[in-house]
Amino acid sequence: MNTRVCSVVLLSSAVLLSSAVLLWTSALANGQTKPTGISQATSASMATVTQAEWTTPLAVEALESPVAPNATPACTSPAPVHTSGFFHCYTPAEIAAAYGVDKLHAAGLMGQGQTIVLVDSYGDPTAAQDLQFFHDTFFPSLPNPDFTQWTPLGNPAANYTCTRSNGLSGPCSAANWSVEATLDVQWAYAMAPLAHIVLLATPPAETLGVQGLPNLFKAMQMAIDAYPPGTVFSQSFGLAEETFGGAALNQMLDFDQTYQNGINKGDTFLASSGDEGNGGASKQHKEGTVFSTTAVGFPAVSPLVTAVGGTQLMLGWILAPTSTNPLNFVPSATNTEALWNECFIFGGGNCVTGGGTSNFFSAPSWQASQLSVNGGLRSIPDLSWNAAVNGGVLIYTTQYPTVLRQGWHIEGGTSAASPQMAGLVALANQARTTASKAPLGLLGPHIYALGDADAPAPDASFDGNGTSFFRDIVPQTFTGPDGTTLTLDNNQWFDPAPPYFATPGYDLTTGFGSPRADRFVAALAAQP
Repeated sequence: MNTRVCSVVLLSSAVLLSSAVLLWTSALANGQTKPTGISQATSASMATVTQAEWTTPLAVEALESPVAPNATPACTSPAPVHTSGFFHCYTPAEIAAAYGVDKLHAAGLMGQGQTIVLVDSYGDPTAAQDLQFFHDTFFPSLPNPDFTQWTPLGNPAANYTCTRSNGLSGPCSAANWSVEATLDVQWAYAMAPLAHIVLLATPPAETLGVQGLPNLFKAMQMAIDAYPPGTVFSQSFGLAEETFGGAALNQMLDFDQTYQNGINKGDTFLASSGDEGNGGASKQHKEGTVFSTTAVGFPAVSPLVTAVGGTQLMLGWILAPTSTNPLNFVPSATNTEALWNECFIFGGGNCVTGGGTSNFFSAPSWQASQLSVNGGLRSIPDLSWNAAVNGGVLIYTTQYPTVLRQGWHIEGGTSAASPQMAGLVALANQARTTASKAPLGLLGPHIYALGDADAPAPDASFDGNGTSFFRDIVPQTFTGPDGTTLTLDNNQWFDPAPPYFATPGYDLTTGFGSPRADRFVAALAAQP
């Protein structure tokens, strides 16, 4: 058995991008979300992607996308400059302005005195130096990062050299998981640059057996014991509930005791809601098959954890798809935030925000107002944040240079969302400390108190009505110059069917939507 990371690695291959365009043509012609009419060569290419997605951590990295002559790149990174022709990218300042985090930073809330723990298999051998470069690029006027990489069960990334491997763990997996770790560290830091950032790394990888998942929870318990009350944990790993088999609930409840121990001292736990919509990978055949029923992921589905789903930010541009290019875009004076679902590019798998209802956990008391949606079962996500690949965040990497291209990369997936949300919670705890209040601890009741207050008039406008705590994510339709249309409204891989649509108010695709950070943090700080 093995976990999956909840971000999507867009493999560096121009061939894959051209395959995606071929898939898109047929899908749109038939009004379908699932691409059809795949040529034999294209099918083989996409099969390779699927296999890679199941056998590597899924920190989704944008495909290499050359810039056409005389065209304006969709993304131009800071030095060392790397460009992308179709995939847009964002800096910390752009994300901060889009959500209102800049107002919090300007008010002096940068995470001082707070601790954020990012939980990952293997870790990242160059995390400290790469975070320093990230700081020097985006936050040069601030003190150097307060960063620790802690491997309490032994250094799982020591002396690893990636060679050809089709397995789910081992040296190559360590290299791939390191991208996930880089994403977690740099973007938790981007939200709370004066917090103590801890990368908690465990061996022997993402396997779920005697060593893997238990090691993650053993290390988290050690961190609960070691770090101060109010520590915020972000987890960018997950597995379908059904993975545990007939003992599913009992095994999840055993792991939940770790969360309860942290909550008892005021800690908060967040997790990526997953990148497979309402689907889930089966443990058989190296995760090469999927469950026949809808599935949500653990730990996100635990009532003791806040599940963070995904959206797609379009800042200064908007999709204008054509029958030959799904990523075609045009400049826009209006910013937009839609549901994250890029399965029209990738054809299924890790491409869409996770959400749905648990098959094992009942709805906690603070989801009482959502019973008509979840039928009395725990439902996720609770809220969302940008997780798109086209519109992903920039990370800087130098680890495993024989395997990974050094420099700037564009990353997406809900594992981009969870660490940023952890940063926001750290800012709220900082404000609470200043007001002599206890840290937030279990976040669910606070989120639902705010979301339920928004419920009578959920606000989907980008700039907001001045009072709402969340930007409601509703269906968005984009039309290209040749009349091609694309609607982002559901979190399923293929055929849309209720209840997995984005709707006004709380839903099973993006929860309450994305926080308007300045209002959200102020409200959390004011909670009892």
